[in-house]
Amino acid sequence: MKRGDGDRFKSLGCRHGLILVSNKPKNQILVWDPVTGDQHRLDIPPVVAIHAKKTTINGAVLRADDARHFQVVLTVADNDDKQHRRALACVYSSETGAWGELVSTQLPSGVPMSNAGTFVSTYKPAVLIGDSLYWRLGGNFTGILEFDLEKQSLAVIWLPVHILEEGHYLFSIMRAEGGGLGLLLQTDFSIELWKRKTDCDGVASWGLGRTIELDKLLSLNSEENEIMIQGPMGENNVVFVWTHHILFTVHLESLQFNKLPGAYPLFYYHPLESVYAAARRWAAIGLF
Repeated sequence: MKRGDGDRFKSLGCRHGLILVSNKPKNQILVWDPVTGDQHRLDIPPVVAIHAKKTTINGAVLRADDARHFQVVLTVADNDDKQHRRALACVYSSETGAWGELVSTQLPSGVPMSNAGTFVSTYKPAVLIGDSLYWRLGGNFTGILEFDLEKQSLAVIWLPVHILEEGHYLFSIMRAEGGGLGLLLQTDFSIELWKRKTDCDGVASWGLGRTIELDKLLSLNSEENEIMIQGPMGENNVVFVWTHHILFTVHLESLQFNKLPGAYPLFYYHPLESVYAAARRWAAIGLF
């Protein structure tokens, strides 16, 4: 992928064999198929681009198994009115070659009237669970932003109270065991798996599922090592565990793990899964 004058690329994630890259200086996004080499440069919708100049922009790319057409969802926060902060989203369809209507939802205020804005975090890529995409929200309010692909609507989801009270911000959104929305929470050398459930009255709440002790699973010395977790990656609930230039993959459900050969610097890694292969395969690639 060649860079032109003034280009500043940032990967927003990989899905269905496509890589989504933002180029904010030129108000463009790039959809890149590294297998075929196809590239599609799209102008960011003006109302999204205006706010993208002030804060982070995130998004996701999707396509069906027939690999003919794709969709791009972009999302950004609007903090212009401190009393009515909003999350915005817009969907592009390669089938129509056009962006759809702007979708919005009000954002809660963690600190009312604070100058600090809420932003859609680019620290983690979007997670696809069922018919919805999920991103982390940070800044003035910490939580989860949901975009329902079927309803074309946005919603804000609150985190378990103790996560914020105890300052645990090392969490990732994931598909819960058995399906539905889940959270992975890192606490030192352990990870907690949480699941959001809805009762018969339609009231949603979070519950703790399993706790995985990574130092015991991977035979790590907790006194000599420190770890960083990336993931879960892809649709398979696999996490990357990085420690001193060593990279492990751990499948959260089976607890099977692999130590990848070679030395790995501390990067953001994204799994690339192609829709072309009869038996899908994915690999970790380091991106911007």
